[in-house]
Amino acid sequence: MRAKFKGPIIQRRGQVDEGTTDQRLLDSRGPSDWVHTDPWRVLRMQAEFVEGFGALAELGPAIAVFGSARTPREHPYYAQAEQAGRLLAEAGFAVMTGGGPGAMEAANKGACEAGGISVGLGIELPFESGLNEWVDVGINFRYFFARKTMFVKYAQGFIVLPGGVGTLDETFEALTLVQTGKVTSFPIVLVGTAYWSGLLGWMRDTVLAEGMLGEADLERLIVTDDVEEAVALMVAAKEVERS
Repeated sequence: MRAKFKGPIIQRRGQVDEGTTDQRLLDSRGPSDWVHTDPWRVLRMQAEFVEGFGALAELGPAIAVFGSARTPREHPYYAQAEQAGRLLAEAGFAVMTGGGPGAMEAANKGACEAGGISVGLGIELPFESGLNEWVDVGINFRYFFARKTMFVKYAQGFIVLPGGVGTLDETFEALTLVQTGKVTSFPIVLVGTAYWSGLLGWMRDTVLAEGMLGEADLERLIVTDDVEEAVALMVAAKEVERS
């Protein structure tokens, strides 16, 4: 059955509309009535921030786990994400994901089964239909920028498993915020040296070599194949923040 979440609203069957709220906001083509409707969209944006802040304000220490929605359940990456969710919950962290399938589902599952707090921050997309079944606290957003704010405000670090464009977007946004001092004590750990080595090699051999990046910036991306090490780095960062 075809279904789509539109913020907190679910549409099914013939009621599913095309496109997304973000798309309509950013698309400047067509008639000029957007001049009159955009100011009203601010209220909807405000509502998303209010709902997100209200739901997550008392969450406690949390780590965001990112990875591809396309990760099959039988894939080793899925098992790693599930392990990460479980170990983070056992270490006292809430686990935040994008709430979708694949690696996100796996991390939520690991946290949920370990008795931790499993959070999913969903987004209105034309090809996904809501939060996975392992999410205990879930919010569906219309706007990417509101959703991203929740991740960087309430997470104390990122564990990043192999993923595509969305995962890269989240990773580099976190790196930019650390680089510019917008967030502090914020570890970013990439799991999977074989997967990430090409990207990091290009960053070192091209971006760094051209002077477009500082050595310290590159060193902020920690790479490992060991999920236990990734979680231990999150725990260590939390202890440093407390001291």
